[in-house]
Amino acid sequence: MSARVRVRVRSIAAVTVLCACVAACTSGSSTGATSTGPSSPSLSGPVRPELAKIKHIVIILQENRSFDHYFGTYPGADGIPMVNGVPTVCVDDPATGICEKPFHDSNDKNNGGPHGQSNSTADVNGGKMDGFIAQAELAQKGCADPNNPICAGSGLVDVMGYHDNREIPNYWAYAQNFVLQDRMFEPNASWSEPDHLFLVSEWSAHCTTVDVPSSCVNALQTPLVGTGVSGSYAWTDLTYLLHKAGVSWKYYVAEGSEPDCDDDAALCPPVPQLTTTPNIWNPLPFFTTVRLDSQLVNIQTLDEFEADVAAGTLPSVAWIAPNSAVSEHPTALVSAGQNYVTSLINAIMQSPDWNSTAIFLSWDDWGGFWDHVTPPTVDVNGYGIRVPGLVISHYAKKGLIDHQTLSFDAYVKFIEDVFLKGQRLDPATDGRPDPRPTVRESMSILGDLSRDFDFTQAPRAPLILPAAPLASIVPSLVVHSTRMARMARMARVAHVARVAARAAVRP
Repeated sequence: MSARVRVRVRSIAAVTVLCACVAACTSGSSTGATSTGPSSPSLSGPVRPELAKIKHIVIILQENRSFDHYFGTYPGADGIPMVNGVPTVCVDDPATGICEKPFHDSNDKNNGGPHGQSNSTADVNGGKMDGFIAQAELAQKGCADPNNPICAGSGLVDVMGYHDNREIPNYWAYAQNFVLQDRMFEPNASWSEPDHLFLVSEWSAHCTTVDVPSSCVNALQTPLVGTGVSGSYAWTDLTYLLHKAGVSWKYYVAEGSEPDCDDDAALCPPVPQLTTTPNIWNPLPFFTTVRLDSQLVNIQTLDEFEADVAAGTLPSVAWIAPNSAVSEHPTALVSAGQNYVTSLINAIMQSPDWNSTAIFLSWDDWGGFWDHVTPPTVDVNGYGIRVPGLVISHYAKKGLIDHQTLSFDAYVKFIEDVFLKGQRLDPATDGRPDPRPTVRESMSILGDLSRDFDFTQAPRAPLILPAAPLASIVPSLVVHSTRMARMARMARVAHVARVAARAAVRP
């Protein structure tokens, strides 16, 4: 089945699936899985008293930029090796035979490069970090749809380009006034879908039986193979622990469209992204635990985020996913993404919750852009190539460059330390065992985000930066129910055909 149909199976069929499972949402039972209601609040809390000052954790995840691409020339960071402002490193360009040095790129629109599992391996090239140009050129020959992670945008091969405070002044201002992390690695050596799965669950897997955690097996590149129904993500995610401990959470989605697909189709046209459509940037509707715990209502629009911020009612844990236009996913404009992110942060800073909120900002994968730091190997899944990371908070240290080795696993660990007394997504202790290969939060290499805070310092004032109002940047997408119903019917027919085709070729 083509990427277009497969993504639509995932992003649209759930509209009817969600309606069909209303009874299941309230029954709290399903084959192979159990759901536990919220426990006493006394079972939750911080591992250390000072962490109790953090009442809200907000994770903003953007798309497809490497650390060197955004902060490679930031003073004091482990950025592009230079002498007197001139790069001392280069990467071979097979098309020209020239070893190309990093260059300042003032373009607002970038092409990037392919960013799937095989591309990550080729880019890293055993630690040489020299495959980026070759991969981008090969991708342009094979296909030119920037929405496809195996492709690169047509035109200039710009993976060696970098931006600085001329193009991203607000991001640099956050680094100067709060915390910049220069060893934040993508949690897995692959693309957006597994990244977002690691963000909420510490694993990317394929489950052969709906709702049965023991049926899940490791899947770095294509976790949603041949299923496309609610409950396909049967392993345990962080929302299960949060709900069990009575800790509030929400996943805010910028409605609009999302672009990526993970197979070898020539085109990956954008598809609708709504709160009810599970897709690569909004995976939670497919999780067994979210449905069985009746938590689907916690997946909400940015309109709800605005209302919660204004009222001072942010949940304890929040994730914010963009749409295509503001995601910074090439070829989306850098300026549009920065404007959107700034509007989110401004809103929090101007809210009653600023004094007790920790904001973590990162980009989900490297997008094919060059980075010079070799990722550590921690297990069969990663780490992946380095991405930017920022910490913005009332209690964040000013101007700190955090050199700890980090990944998105550190976000999960921090949430668990602040709200869950250090409970981990550990099959041996979390009450819902699955066969994940590693307890990522417990890896000895992983740093501690609490070191980015000083809870004894004078509280930090808000830093309000220029940005358009959020409502003008991300207007809600209105999709007529008749159109959605028609698309859902088409998706179901295509999905049944694919399953039948797979069965026909099996021995």
